Amino acid sequence: MKLGRQTTLKKSVTVSGQGVHSNAPVSITLMPAPAHSGIAFRRTNLPGDMERVIEAKWNRVSTTELCTVLGDPSRGSVSTVEHLMASLSALGVDNIMIEIDGPEVPIMDGSAAAFVAAIDWAGIKVLRAPRRYIKILKPVRVDQGRSFSELLPAASGFHMDVSIDFPVPAIGAQSKMMDLTPARFRREISRARTFGLLRDVEKLWKLGFALGSSLDNSIAVDDTRVLNPEGLRSSDEFVCHKMLDAVGDLALAGAPIIGTYRAFCPGHKMNFLVLQAMFADRSSFQYVEAPARSEPFYGDFGLVPVPAFAAEAN
Repeated sequence: MKLGRQTTLKKSVTVSGQGVHSNAPVSITLMPAPAHSGIAFRRTNLPGDMERVIEAKWNRVSTTELCTVLGDPSRGSVSTVEHLMASLSALGVDNIMIEIDGPEVPIMDGSAAAFVAAIDWAGIKVLRAPRRYIKILKPVRVDQGRSFSELLPAASGFHMDVSIDFPVPAIGAQSKMMDLTPARFRREISRARTFGLLRDVEKLWKLGFALGSSLDNSIAVDDTRVLNPEGLRSSDEFVCHKMLDAVGDLALAGAPIIGTYRAFCPGHKMNFLVLQAMFADRSSFQYVEAPARSEPFYGDFGLVPVPAFAAEAN
């Protein structure tokens, strides 16, 4: 693939499933879009047969309590976007319109595997326009209690260094470092499922949330053991899922990031806050464009700076 150029899908593809909170059926259709369109959701099936387009950008985030939500819920929003956004970002899809007929992206099996399969089936088309990146120039960090998330400069690529430490023996402490590439995302991250303590899920059920959560789409933990009969997909599945969520949340920057993401016990809120802090400090990053080339893009050789206040369309 010509990684210096923008991409879209070769054809449309539809994925259907249940919403994790409403348990209602929902379908999404991923459709090709022209260069500089970026990623956006088209909410259909709104009252009055209305539609609403919502950009997949950090400044469209309305809440991060249980998942990442884009748009105003009173006018039509889209929630649980992180696994789909992670798949699009990690596999290098820049421009796409996502038509969705409900308020939640389907949870599928709790991982990104189904979205990766859908993108593979549709295929990726390389466009003529050069791809734009966000290059981190200086550290940006946010802290909340014992948790933190930060973005650090790197010469090339996107690196991840994530640790978790849960006071629950079945989860405990896990750490993972990796350079994010499509191959490593597929192999190590994409199949990691969402997880939670059984007692917390039961509380959410009583409040009317997580109605679609089950052992078919989540890892349920009861202090000392994993309740899923099949067990874990990998020994580090918990921290891998935190990395999956982070890739999806950081994709809301609107362009691939050249830098290092380092975090301890992160969540959707922390990922959003570090993007918010980065965009609040225009000296912390720079937009750069890579010339279209046939060989893989690994470093910043040939990167062309874009004025800091250039339009944010990708």
